[in-house]
Amino acid sequence: GQDKKTLKRINQLINEAARSPFEGIGKPEPLRGDLSGFWSRRIDDVNRLVYQATDNELVIIACRHHYES
Repeated sequence: GQDKKTLKRINQLINEAARSPFEGIGKPEPLRGDLSGFWSRRIDDVNRLVYQATDNELVIIACRHHYES
């Protein structure tokens, strides 16, 4: 169902971010403020993958709902 599809999407985004942290699928965008230095990619309409790319690793800090209502 939806969970399996979402998991597949998350895996795609992680693989893409590891290969090419600042471009590619999921509309990568730099975050500002407290999360300056981190990047965000769209998992779906409301969920985001938030990560930081260093020289040799990808640090994922969030994989969830992004916008506060």
